[in-house]
Amino acid sequence: MRTRHLVALLAIIFSLLITPAGAQTVTRTQHRAAIAKDAVTTGTMTIRKPDYISITTDQGREQLIMDGTKFTITLGGKQHTTDSRKNAQFATFHAVLTAVVNGQPIPQSDETKVTTKGGSTVITVTPAGKKKRQLFTSFVLTVNARTKAFSTLRMNGRGEDYITYEFK
Repeated sequence: MRTRHLVALLAIIFSLLITPAGAQTVTRTQHRAAIAKDAVTTGTMTIRKPDYISITTDQGREQLIMDGTKFTITLGGKQHTTDSRKNAQFATFHAVLTAVVNGQPIPQSDETKVTTKGGSTVITVTPAGKKKRQLFTSFVLTVNARTKAFSTLRMNGRGEDYITYEFK
């Protein structure tokens, strides 16, 4: 599975974990520097504690599912899977998502930076190691500091490419 796809899946899962029972509306924006217009789709996010998140956009064509340590992402009709126990890029991201969804403290590591601005907590995960095949260079999750609800998840790719999920 491509790293970019896994990261997108984890982002969706992370945002689902913070949401209360039921579905939450999500807007996904994919920016590619080589393409003039961003691709914007909408969908839903579902979270079931302790560690299940499902984000579905573009009428089900694009999905990101975190079920325990297993991440499944469907992009452009292709399904990719990985396990955070075997994929170092997703291990820290999985730990952060699980902590946020379950209302636990964010695990501290060299790969994680937590800052608070106004009413928001910003959690930045920068995976260790700079591998050529790494799909995303960092993940930035913004959480409402009072309600602990996800606000945005941005997955930064190589160059100026990124995917942003906005939760409502």
